[in-house]
Amino acid sequence: MNEGGPSFCWTMAGKKGRQWRSMCKGLVLGTLLTSCMILLYCLSTPQVHFSLPEVPVPYSCAHRPSQIHPKPATNSSQQTTSQTCTPKVDIMFMKTHKTASSTFLNILFRFGEKHRLKFAFPDSRNDFFYPSLFQRSQVKDYRPGMCFNVICNHMRFNAPEVAKLLPMDTSYITILRDPAELFESSFHYFGRLVPFTWKIPGDDKLSEFLRDPHYYFDAGFNSFYLKNLLFFDFGQDNTLELDDPRVEEGVKFIADRFQLVMLVEYFEESLILLKDALCWEMDDLLFFKLNARKGSTVSKLTPELRVRALEWNAIDWKLYQHFNKTFWRKVDAYGLKRMAEDVAELRRRNAEMASICIEGGCAVEAGSIQETAMQPWQPIGEKSIMGYNLKKNVDKGHRKLCRKMLTPELQYLTELGVNLWITRLWGHVRDIINW
Repeated sequence: MNEGGPSFCWTMAGKKGRQWRSMCKGLVLGTLLTSCMILLYCLSTPQVHFSLPEVPVPYSCAHRPSQIHPKPATNSSQQTTSQTCTPKVDIMFMKTHKTASSTFLNILFRFGEKHRLKFAFPDSRNDFFYPSLFQRSQVKDYRPGMCFNVICNHMRFNAPEVAKLLPMDTSYITILRDPAELFESSFHYFGRLVPFTWKIPGDDKLSEFLRDPHYYFDAGFNSFYLKNLLFFDFGQDNTLELDDPRVEEGVKFIADRFQLVMLVEYFEESLILLKDALCWEMDDLLFFKLNARKGSTVSKLTPELRVRALEWNAIDWKLYQHFNKTFWRKVDAYGLKRMAEDVAELRRRNAEMASICIEGGCAVEAGSIQETAMQPWQPIGEKSIMGYNLKKNVDKGHRKLCRKMLTPELQYLTELGVNLWITRLWGHVRDIINW
């Protein structure tokens, strides 16, 4: 008994030491996280907005003269005719959450650089003080009467303020996603930032929540991420009952404001419609899928869970169904055969670029990405977002384009001159938590 005494004491001391280290680490991390969250909360609260002078913006901020492109058109007998048009460069892209919008932003950034467009960017972060309603005073270096071509970062839409920032000929574009799939993605990505999810028991919190969402839901901090997020992004009340007349009014408001509403599930078809509406070229549409999750982290919704997710996000489902109908009317007007041919051409061009640019030809997990500059932003607590490795022997003619097509959103914003110090600070906190 006595012979094992010292050994036993050392073992116990070692265990206690490890427990104390673990407790200290938790205390330090907890204190750091709490302090940073308070700082970020203070910085993200709506600013005091002073009355700005009403200086009208020009009708258009497009560069003149602009290049003229041939534009194929389909007549009533489905025959293709040729016309000419000028590329539209004044664009409001309403960047909704978890809707492949980062992929589209990469397209928009490259188009903007190509045409030397002026972006209205946020200051010190990658969104316009979301979830507060957009105010033009949030635009970096804004002065009344300034001419901006493009605004595209996350915001909570505020039509009057946007209209005072952008020229009259601006094209309003946005993108939607099937609300059940969007809810699953949002629950995965933002769940840890929504306090009411912390009390949900079990490993499969998503399924447990959908079993009885009214029991768990608490309309508190960040709760908008998990109920009718699309409707909320458009500046509407996401907690309304479906039969409230303000829901129908909100859908009509969005329909009247946006000329093109794209769908994630038909992303390539959406880009072809965009090309037609804005007189862009096929080269402008090339893309690699950015911010995609690895398959093992995606919860496959059973038919029952899908129904429950749609019931819980009933307003978003109504919104999606409305624009799904308008989308296919646009496709029919474009011509089904012509659409199929153009989508096939876009896929062929994208596959060709992938073979030129991407090491291995496909996305890899975060731990396998070699360049820090190619690391995408990760959600708290895991590294589920995939990225790419740029081929080392890319020919000179494609090297610049390849790198831009593969650059994640935050790094591209930095290249375009946006100071993201608040976002970077939150990133360091996230990295500590993930560690």
